[in-house]
Amino acid sequence: MSDLSLDGYACIPYTHDHKSIEIKDSWQISKNVENMYFVTATFSQDSKPYFPSHANHYLLVKFTNDTKIIKELEKHPHDKTSFIFNMDNEFFEREVDGTMNFISVYYLEYSKSDDDMSDLALVVSKNDRVKKASAGSMTVYSTEPPKFTFPYSNSIVVLEVSSQKSHQSVNKYCEQTRRSVCRKGITMINLVGLSILEKLK
Repeated sequence: MSDLSLDGYACIPYTHDHKSIEIKDSWQISKNVENMYFVTATFSQDSKPYFPSHANHYLLVKFTNDTKIIKELEKHPHDKTSFIFNMDNEFFEREVDGTMNFISVYYLEYSKSDDDMSDLALVVSKNDRVKKASAGSMTVYSTEPPKFTFPYSNSIVVLEVSSQKSHQSVNKYCEQTRRSVCRKGITMINLVGLSILEKLK
């Protein structure tokens, strides 16, 4: 395996058709896929114009090698947008109570210095439900090209959140964290919230 492969998350539209089921089955047996979830995606008002062809339900997979995932996506093209989040900068990972039930994805509107990233990591670490926080980049795939190019693809932040509480409550808690980051002068904007409905692998 090349050193250049990155781990991260892929979000593939789940449309309950043959194509979705085929990709789900192949990922269920793939060694490249660590975990797979069925999720509902809630896109923010800020990000919706960039991804008009998004879906409501996605398969979310945590993968170890992005090259293999990209090959799969190219084999199963879709008119609804698929997302790959490659994580190349992990802030922290720790044990927290509860199982992961939410993934919150953000983008930073301005360039990120090392100091900014340290500040961001520090603020996020105060949210005791965040199990893992990472930064990286995003690639999107769709047979319907978007009208606008998303300009912040290289400034993505992903938080894995574990909690026994409702998705609404977790989302509110993440929003408070986001505001605290913004108060530090770092413009962190919601991209999408992924509510985990079921673990499939």
